[in-house]
Amino acid sequence: MNATMQDIPPDQSLIDYPSRFPIKVMGANVDGFVHAITTIAKQFDPDFDASTVEIRPSSGNKYLGVTVTVTATSREQLDELYRTLSTHPLVKVVL
Repeated sequence: MNATMQDIPPDQSLIDYPSRFPIKVMGANVDGFVHAITTIAKQFDPDFDASTVEIRPSSGNKYLGVTVTVTATSREQLDELYRTLSTHPLVKVVL
């Protein structure tokens, strides 16, 4: 059985809040992808700094890996951020 973040009691969390938390998002290399990801990050972290975004194209340039580093304030915030990113139509994978 795989444990999810919600299965872990808050007192056993490996993350101390608040903390800087990188999230890697992969999707198609299309116009608007990076903007969509940074807009979502800003919704969950009002102090998000878009200048810290790391972008890596795939070897064939068909996909982009975008790393956003947010200030994580709670497990609930991270859960909702992952859920929002994962359900975006341009997103393929969130790590």
